Amino acid sequence: MSFRFWRRIQILPGITLNLSKSGASISLGPRGAKLTLGPRGARATVGLPGTGLFYTTKLGSRKRKQSPVPVSGGPASGPPTDRLNLGFLQRLLAPKEEEALVDGCRELVQGHDAAALTHLRNAVHLSDGAFLAGVLALKLGRLDEAADWLQRALDRRDELGRSLAKYGIRATVQIPITEEIAAVVEPNLPGLWLALVEVYQLSGQPVRARAYLEQLLQHAPQDPVVRVSLAELLLETQPADREACHRVVQLAADVNPESPVHIALLLYKARALRQLGLQDAARHTLNLALRRPEGCSPELVRALRYERALVYEALGETTRARREWERLYAEAPDYQDVASRVGR
Repeated sequence: MSFRFWRRIQILPGITLNLSKSGASISLGPRGAKLTLGPRGARATVGLPGTGLFYTTKLGSRKRKQSPVPVSGGPASGPPTDRLNLGFLQRLLAPKEEEALVDGCRELVQGHDAAALTHLRNAVHLSDGAFLAGVLALKLGRLDEAADWLQRALDRRDELGRSLAKYGIRATVQIPITEEIAAVVEPNLPGLWLALVEVYQLSGQPVRARAYLEQLLQHAPQDPVVRVSLAELLLETQPADREACHRVVQLAADVNPESPVHIALLLYKARALRQLGLQDAARHTLNLALRRPEGCSPELVRALRYERALVYEALGETTRARREWERLYAEAPDYQDVASRVGR
């Protein structure tokens, strides 16, 4: 995870000018579905209105999207840090916690994670301060601190976003969902749940992680980001459990390869079907996913092909399996165990 700031200026309804250190870009489209054009190329941002969750995919590239964890300023131009410098009079009047929150955001945009965390520790009595301190601790691998501060934010969930909005700051956080997919969330209840899921997964507490994912699923039952998160957790912690595999198949029952997130969900569906002994259904699912690889990262495409080779092997189609192993080895000789599978 990383942090950056930008300012957004609305030109017309549905058209926004974004100013950041990397240059200007223009976002087109309604809330929940945007196309952004800028110096880093074009990217699509898609989400479900009302869920607080969305994801980004870079267009015209097979490279994995490496979105930062942005914290954005209000509708004004100028250097991104301007909004983050409290004036003398404002400092005299601002509560110490709010001052620490703004100072922490300023250090984040400058890439000073340790200094930012020092300030944010003094702002954890604010819901926004606890949220930012929690996700920064998560980034730094301080999982116990991350869990504690995110739980503090959860205790004051009704105040999320209020302190940042007071100073014209908007924050969004990128949280990895799988090796190929990242979700982008705001300091709100769904974003907080998803951050806690990541903390508890990394700290080896899958039961607690699943509990928050189940709450997210009730909140947004059709959101593919939530479904793929739960599917990954189930297969990671209970790969051979028939009930868990059946649940994964249910999560992906009506999914089509509309985006990289949906394709990742189809990958998990195929793995579950293979574990259930339904090899023909698994092959059909993988073939469906591989027909629409546009926008997918190379890692996701390789994962699909690797899984298909396992299915070929289970079906006794050893020649097809061998052909897939060899092609994967030629592209990425260190990927998974393909080297040993081709005798290298």
